[in-house]
Amino acid sequence: MLHFFFIFVYYIFIMIEIGKINSLRVVKFVDFGAYLDGQEKGEILIPKRYIPLTMKVDDIIDVFIYTDSDDRIIATTETPYAKVDEFAYLRVTSVNKVGAFLDWGLLKDLLVPFSEQKQTLEEGNSYIVRVFLDKLTERVAATTKIDKYLNAELPTYQPDDAVEILIHSQTDIGYKAIVDNKFWGILYENEVFRTLKRGQRLTAYIKKVRPDGKIDLNLDKPGFEKIDNLTDRIIEKLKANNGFIGVTDKSSPETIYGMFAASKKTYKKAIGSLFKQRLIEILEDGIRLK
Repeated sequence: MLHFFFIFVYYIFIMIEIGKINSLRVVKFVDFGAYLDGQEKGEILIPKRYIPLTMKVDDIIDVFIYTDSDDRIIATTETPYAKVDEFAYLRVTSVNKVGAFLDWGLLKDLLVPFSEQKQTLEEGNSYIVRVFLDKLTERVAATTKIDKYLNAELPTYQPDDAVEILIHSQTDIGYKAIVDNKFWGILYENEVFRTLKRGQRLTAYIKKVRPDGKIDLNLDKPGFEKIDNLTDRIIEKLKANNGFIGVTDKSSPETIYGMFAASKKTYKKAIGSLFKQRLIEILEDGIRLK
C-alpha cells in the first residue's frame, strides 16, 4: 500500500527538468537499457551501461537528463561537473564549425556555440562557463558570456553566512569569485594566505554586501567558532610534537598558514585564548603545552 502511495505522490509532483537531476519511475526493461516515465516528455531511455544492478520496475531513480547527439532525451546515473544554471571551469576537448566542445564528465561533450563565446576558445585550454538550457531546442549548452547571469538581483546575505564560491580570476586587489552561482564576490589579497587557482571551489564566508550588490568574502570561519576550531587543532599539533611547536605570534603569516591554514590575526587570538586558560606557555621560539 505504501508503495502505491509513493507512486501517487510521484505523479503529482513530477516535472521533468532537462539539464538537472530528476527522480523518475522505471517503466520497463529492454535489451539495450530501460525506459523511465518522463511524463509530458514521454518515456526516457537510460542506456544499459548506467543501470544499477538492483534497479527494478516501479523503482524511483535519480538520473541526470539531457539530449544525445540525435537530440533524443536521455538519462544517465552519471553526474556532470556542472548542471543547468551552474558555473564550472571546463577544458576544451575539440573545436569544429559549430563551436567548442567541453569535457563536463559525460560521454557527450558540452557545446559552447560560437555565438556564446566571449573570446575564441582554444582546444586544450580551460574556461569558466555557465551551463544553460536552450528552451527552443531543449539542448544543454554552455556560454563564456557570464556577466549577464550574475548579480541579476540584490544578495540578501548576512555577515558570516557560509557560501560556496568558484574562483574566477586574480586581480590587482585579490581574487574575483562566483558566489552560489548567482553573484560576484571578492577575496582581498591581504586577507588570503594561500595560493588560489582559477576554477577552485571553496567554502567562504560573507564579510560584507556592498551597495552595488558585490560581496566581500573571507575564507576564515567567523568569530569564536573559528578560534575554537583553531585552538583544538593547536592542542592536537602540540600533542603530536612532544608538547612544542616553533610557531609564535611573531612568525610569518605564510608559516602560520602553512601549519594551520589560518591567518596570523586568528592564530594570535587562538594562542592568546589558550594562554589565558593556562593550557600553553608562550616562549621566544615557540609555544609549549603545559
